[in-house]
Amino acid sequence: MQLVKYLRGASLTLLATLLLSGCDTVVMSPSGDVALQQRDLLVWATVLMLLVIVPVIVLTLWFAWRYRESNTEATYKPEWTHSTVLELVIWSVPLMIIIALGAMTWVSTHKLDPYRPLDRIDAQTPVPVGLEPLTVEVVALDWKWLFIYPEQGIATVNELAAPVDHPIRFKITASTMMNSFFIPALAGQIYAMAGMETKLHGVINEPGVYKGFSANYSGAGYSQMKFDFHGLSEADFDAWVAKAKASGNALDRETYLELEAPSIDDPVTLYSQVDPTLYHAIFNRCVAPGQTCMEDMMYHSGMGQHGGHHGEADTGHEGHGKHEGHAGHDQHGGQHD
Repeated sequence: MQLVKYLRGASLTLLATLLLSGCDTVVMSPSGDVALQQRDLLVWATVLMLLVIVPVIVLTLWFAWRYRESNTEATYKPEWTHSTVLELVIWSVPLMIIIALGAMTWVSTHKLDPYRPLDRIDAQTPVPVGLEPLTVEVVALDWKWLFIYPEQGIATVNELAAPVDHPIRFKITASTMMNSFFIPALAGQIYAMAGMETKLHGVINEPGVYKGFSANYSGAGYSQMKFDFHGLSEADFDAWVAKAKASGNALDRETYLELEAPSIDDPVTLYSQVDPTLYHAIFNRCVAPGQTCMEDMMYHSGMGQHGGHHGEADTGHEGHGKHEGHAGHDQHGGQHD
């Protein structure tokens, strides 16, 4: 009976090992500097915790063997209650590990803040003075990804590209459901939420094709919500942009509303032209004609409260405030009721 249990356990272990051997270990061998620093943080945190875990496991096995019933040579002290040396070890070692973990976490939390612009390309190369990051506006749709390149005037569906060793600034939002934007080789995952904008800064250091996907369940098409991220040389990236510009497709608001409809496993689509106000309208949830933008609703709500508190005093400032509040919005092509 014991032999059967042993063989069953060994078989399950072997099966798990074989299955895991086919897993992609990209998180532990990334190609982007930010993801590499995150990997190092995971490794060091694990090593620090193993400083307690491994000795405890070893000592547990050793004590079980040393003080087994059949070992009559083991010291037996049923009245033993205290050891100063043992107390110092038990309390000081975990305390030092907690202090080290806390310090490392504090520094890394600020250093790897996804909103913080990059200050280096890799461990040996700072960001060159005057090098502006490539801006990509990311929209999580149901169930596909839209990438808008405002500086290049193009857009893509389910395909992303960037030059190697060039900082990237992602501005991320969603059309409806919450998703999570994740390219394991590049950087950590960042949530995409409707009516909100999150940011992520990253850099890819090695040419290649990397997997990106949604790491947050969002319904029926979640498992097909994937895309390829191409790390390209500057020349190849320029050729990729030229290919998109030659596609002849235009992404305006009407086209976007059709694209926004839920669909699964959409093919890669390139757009040679993009409405420059589109991302701002998506973010403010006012793409369709007649919709009031969120910033307008907040503006009018704030003006109403201001007027309620200050009464007649508001009339002297209303024109100036309204002019400032709407000038920025009109610049992006917002619509008003």
